[in-house]
Amino acid sequence: MKPHLISFKLCPFVQRSVIVLLEKGADFDIEYINLQDPPSWFLAISPLGKVPVLKVGETVVFESAVIMEYLDEVTPPALHPADPLKKAQNRAWIEFASALFMDQFAMLTAPDEAGFNAGRDALRGKLRQLEQQVVGRYFNGDHFALVDAAYAPLFMRLRIVESWMALDLMSDCPKINQWADALLERPSVRDSVVPELPDLYENHIGNSGSYFAKLLEQQPF
Repeated sequence: MKPHLISFKLCPFVQRSVIVLLEKGADFDIEYINLQDPPSWFLAISPLGKVPVLKVGETVVFESAVIMEYLDEVTPPALHPADPLKKAQNRAWIEFASALFMDQFAMLTAPDEAGFNAGRDALRGKLRQLEQQVVGRYFNGDHFALVDAAYAPLFMRLRIVESWMALDLMSDCPKINQWADALLERPSVRDSVVPELPDLYENHIGNSGSYFAKLLEQQPF
């Protein structure tokens, strides 16, 4: 049965699953909704009222890491490592990515300088921790894995933010920078978002009223 993903255009978590499906050349549908005014049918099937949601026939699956693993299992070849311990380690670092997304969100949406600095410093600290885990071109070495699909949306957004303003978030993380370069060069990553993502993201952050949005207003363009 063809998977049907429900998303909104800015969602980095649905992007993970799209990357997986594109890597495998799998057929799928994607439907974008407005999370500010979600349709009633979506609220009826999403227990948390969040995307991503995956529909396979009449069955609904939610939570991005779970969806990624399901799609990996049913559309070979597998992207997760075969070794159980290595697979468990990769799962743990996929969960760590969620904390990085939270710090990035806190930094970009903080109402004041103190909150912005706290989010930025937390993000930098976790990136330094992650730096110690990267062992090659990709997270595990030479081969693209599910954990790489989990981090690619984060790196895409960090690079977009850095194009607006130099925050030096990864300046002391050479392995992460090389990893991010390798991921962002992959067609599956480039094609996993709508073409207007940078503009949508800029509008979203710029209209948030956050401290960072005010800094952006002062930038000479």
